[in-house]
Amino acid sequence: MKELREVKVLTGDPKKALIKLSTPMMVSNLVFTLYNLADGAWVAGLGADALSAIGIFFPLFMIFISLSMGLGIGASSAMSRRIGAKDKKNADNIAMHAIVTGFAVALILTLIVIRLEHLLKLLGAEGNVLNLALEYSRIIVAGSVFLVFNNISTGILNGEGNTRRTMYANVAGTVINIILDPIFIYILNLGVAGAAYATVVSMAISSAVFIYWFFGGKTFVDVGVKSFRADRKIMFDILRVGLPSSFSMLSMSIAMVFLNMIIVRAGGSDGIAVFTSAWRLISFGFIPLFGMSGAVTAVVGASFGAKNAEKLRTAYLHAIKLTALIEVFIVSAMIITAPKIAFVFTYSEASVRIYQELVNAMRILPAFLLFTPMGMMTVAMFQGIGRGENSLAITILRTIILQLSFAYIFAFLLGFGFYGVLIGVTIGNVTASLIAFMWGTLTVRKLERELAVKVRA
Repeated sequence: MKELREVKVLTGDPKKALIKLSTPMMVSNLVFTLYNLADGAWVAGLGADALSAIGIFFPLFMIFISLSMGLGIGASSAMSRRIGAKDKKNADNIAMHAIVTGFAVALILTLIVIRLEHLLKLLGAEGNVLNLALEYSRIIVAGSVFLVFNNISTGILNGEGNTRRTMYANVAGTVINIILDPIFIYILNLGVAGAAYATVVSMAISSAVFIYWFFGGKTFVDVGVKSFRADRKIMFDILRVGLPSSFSMLSMSIAMVFLNMIIVRAGGSDGIAVFTSAWRLISFGFIPLFGMSGAVTAVVGASFGAKNAEKLRTAYLHAIKLTALIEVFIVSAMIITAPKIAFVFTYSEASVRIYQELVNAMRILPAFLLFTPMGMMTVAMFQGIGRGENSLAITILRTIILQLSFAYIFAFLLGFGFYGVLIGVTIGNVTASLIAFMWGTLTVRKLERELAVKVRA
């Protein structure tokens, strides 16, 4: 069986594998977060209508991202389990199933362009904002095939432990996008369409890199028509993890809509400004968590496929310990630097009134990051063993049930107002993480018993 160095890492010492696989993912996530800030800054130069136009399209774009990333996670999980079982033939077939499914999904998404104007109007676009939103979104939708292919390719390479290559491709695309934005928007005078063209061109370049690796023998899996044999079980295996992962991402967006409603009622427009500003800071705390969770899915999947319960348990618990330690430093830094960071968001006369509330928010909300590793690594563990429905249940419990319920209870029933929202969101996330961890540890113990029986048999 052809075996690259990355595959040996994936199936070797789980502690070393977690670090080697997660580090490139963390770098990719960091660069992408910085890109979002830069992209927003360039578009902001076009005026409020341009920012509104892109914001109006974002819920639809989030569906594109969620579906493609979910399929990528599904492919990663299914592939890593086959690699752990030393079943390269089916690993190749899984990669091809994921790519074929991705192209089918991209075709369906592209057809949305037919009803795009109607959808944007439903989201509230009108007048000049509608025209700009159509100008931007038609280009993005037309290039959605690159978005889908890139996310699925990322899942395939992550599934074989080749996270360095995904980092190279994704970081290169992101940097190119940052460079092209001002050129297309201002130098070529394409306006908001320029931002869309920059995004599509950068995604196309990343796709070209992935294609070169797949057909240039640079990957463990062999991608090609010869590797494809239609198999319902493989399709089910990918979708069992992929679709719940997609719905999990969408549920987070849905929860944020309702949370905004609670915040507006409890703290008005100032409350929204404080919460969104604080959340931007907290998003940096998720960077190592997302990186490690991707590694956990692959390493746990390989261990599960190899029927090695000890490696599976080690990977799961060690990932929690590592990320918890990282979050201690991140949360401490957030709390200590809160006054200085808050000043960045409130230096103008129009926003100085929210300064103290923002400082307080930055000292309350980050606390839940200390417990988040237990929840996110459990979600990743369930994805690794192919139980996507369990991952979805944890996400819904956290984002929709507990987070929203506690925010409402503390804000209105207990009368704490806006600060009640902050407390409720924090307690809701902590509670969900603790429940997830208990479920995860019980599942791992059960797997240890089941796999021990299978090995003896």
